[in-house]
Amino acid sequence: QVQLVESGGGLVQAGGSLRLSCAASGLTFSWYPMGWFRQAPGKARDFVASINSSGTNTNYADSVKGRFTISRDNAKNTVYLQMNSLKPEDTAVYYCAGGGWGTRDSAYAYWGQGTQVTVSS
Repeated sequence: QVQLVESGGGLVQAGGSLRLSCAASGLTFSWYPMGWFRQAPGKARDFVASINSSGTNTNYADSVKGRFTISRDNAKNTVYLQMNSLKPEDTAVYYCAGGGWGTRDSAYAYWGQGTQVTVSS
């Protein structure tokens, strides 16, 4: 079955950086667009970024534009989220998503278990 496994979360000070990884298995990874979403405590799950199957087209939430970069390595079946200039409001559980496109979480068929990112002020 399809598995998406996130890693790379942790605790970082404001202004710092983290790189999240999502390793995919059980699907032909290079066929699928991928996305990252996040959910803060008590809030809905929000779109962060997406990338098309070839990696040539990306889309970002306004709140992360210029700070976050999504990329993928189809040879490694992995999608990344490089997060720079982190802010306390970026604190959330970050989820990898696949098999969909766009900014709605309902459009994605596959989900990882999430990785916690905490940004201290």
